[in-house]
Amino acid sequence: MSSATTTRPATAAPHPEAVRAPGKRPARRPGAALWALPPVAALALVFLYPLALVVWQSFSPEDGGHSTAPYAQVLAETSFRDALVTTVGIAAGATAGAVVLGSLLALIIAFVPFPGGRAFARFIDVFLSFPSFLITLALLFLYGTVGIANGLWSDVTGAASGPFDFLHTPWGVLLAEVTYFTPFVMRPLLAAFAQLETGQLEAAASLGARPARIVRTVILPEALPQLAAGGALVLVMCLNEFGIVLFTGAKGVVTLPVLVYTKAILDGDYTGACVVAVVNIALSVALYALYRYVMARTAAGGHRRAAA
Repeated sequence: MSSATTTRPATAAPHPEAVRAPGKRPARRPGAALWALPPVAALALVFLYPLALVVWQSFSPEDGGHSTAPYAQVLAETSFRDALVTTVGIAAGATAGAVVLGSLLALIIAFVPFPGGRAFARFIDVFLSFPSFLITLALLFLYGTVGIANGLWSDVTGAASGPFDFLHTPWGVLLAEVTYFTPFVMRPLLAAFAQLETGQLEAAASLGARPARIVRTVILPEALPQLAAGGALVLVMCLNEFGIVLFTGAKGVVTLPVLVYTKAILDGDYTGACVVAVVNIALSVALYALYRYVMARTAAGGHRRAAA
């Protein structure tokens, strides 16, 4: 009784360089670090050096020397405290409005079929390249003192002026920032919704879940990191926004960037302007660090739930 023998095909031996100890990184070439010197030098010259000059000037009083006296003087000013409160308030309100409006529009574009939806989604990418003052000018044409809305009101009622006169107030700045920054929330959400598996949605719908519950329990939890990223980006950008406030002509709205411009250009107080700029930068960096911390905690929690 003969027994059949089976032979396995011969496999090629792995290259010696491909066999490494687990967790061991490949050795770097001696000259690899030299390739990083040109971009690092360019970054230091273009960004780090001017930033260092601003910080150095903020510690340089007009009477000479270097001390923290400029910080004590600026932080004690009522104008600085008012500008700080206004900046944080407008940034928080604009971020909340952009997150809510951007989430609703992204859900409609991604999950509610309508004619022109794909073209509208592509327009969002183009909108991101628009300068902020362009949106402000568009709002001025619509709701300005001599804008279209007030003109129509005057033509219909015969009144000398229209009722729309809010663009020169904090509400006008808030409307302009929500309008401009909403696509910055929509773009990452649309990318996240495109990667969402439709099987989860179909399973939830087959179990009798209503659309609102599907959005709350299935869609939004999956897109939470992208929503947080978009909201954090909008918050940081709103803190540093200057063009919108300038073009609305809201004289009573003084934010930290506007205060920097006022001190440097109008008052000639370059040291005070540098102090306000450093505070604005520190606030932005602190918010970014908080965002990274929250995202790290969220990712760690997701890994623990997946492991369980």
